[in-house]
Amino acid sequence: MEIRSLEAARPFTTADGSTIRELLGRATGDAAHQSLAEATLAPGQATERHLHRAAEEIYFVLKGSGDMEIDGERRPVGPGDAVLIPPGAWHQIRATPAGELSFLCCCAPPYRHGDTFFV
Repeated sequence: MEIRSLEAARPFTTADGSTIRELLGRATGDAAHQSLAEATLAPGQATERHLHRAAEEIYFVLKGSGDMEIDGERRPVGPGDAVLIPPGAWHQIRATPAGELSFLCCCAPPYRHGDTFFV
């Protein structure tokens, strides 16, 4: 059985500019087919608009609010919202100026920098 604590996860900055703490994935455990991480954005901060050719992602907002864009469609997001990001979809998430945005990010296959592409 593999159990990892969020508090023990070391933060790092991803290729899109968000700070994440990976709980489980290739780099942090034995998860071969997916990864799970907590991502945070400072007030007003946005990820760089990007896509993943292989990975399907799900974002689940834990706290704060923001604006999610997928292939040109924008919607507000907040705690309890889950967002599906298909492989090949251009996307960006931005925290509102009012506070930090924290969300879980599940990637299948697991996140890797080499699957992140920019405009």
